[in-house]
Amino acid sequence: MAGEWKPDFEKLVDEHQSMVFSLALRMTGDRGLAEEIAQDVFLELDRHLQKIETPEHALFWLRRVTMSRATDSMRRRRVRGMDLWVEIEEWHGLQPDGQLPLPKARLGSKLEALLSTLPEAQRAAILLRYQEEMTPAEIAGTLEMPVATVKSHLQRGLKLLRARAESYLREFVREA
Repeated sequence: MAGEWKPDFEKLVDEHQSMVFSLALRMTGDRGLAEEIAQDVFLELDRHLQKIETPEHALFWLRRVTMSRATDSMRRRRVRGMDLWVEIEEWHGLQPDGQLPLPKARLGSKLEALLSTLPEAQRAAILLRYQEEMTPAEIAGTLEMPVATVKSHLQRGLKLLRARAESYLREFVREA
């Protein structure tokens, strides 16, 4: 059939690796874990390449699998209790190696950290909406949930993010 699109694995990796890594990183907050997730996503893409029908389908598939893998990884970490240690270190102002805190982090870094404190579903919806510029309907398809639920996650997540950011900004201004 003339004009039929054939998926090219290397081209898909080149075009979408930064998006896949970025979503995984922002969902997990862990660069190493995000790299592992991205690798897993592209290994799975290679296994399922013959099922990819269009460039749009490839993008949808990559977003969906990335979000699923990131969520699964976070659930596994939480079960093992790793997040508890991260929270304790943050509350006590320690670096992971136990040293005293670094000089004030850039405001943008703290806002990124605030995003990572949102519940998974809210963080996923916000990332897909504002990083990937997806509509609520597209997000609903990617996350396999009703559009109304996506809108609720967006609304609640943004409200929580604003409240946490406002609280942090007050502290940031006082310390400056």
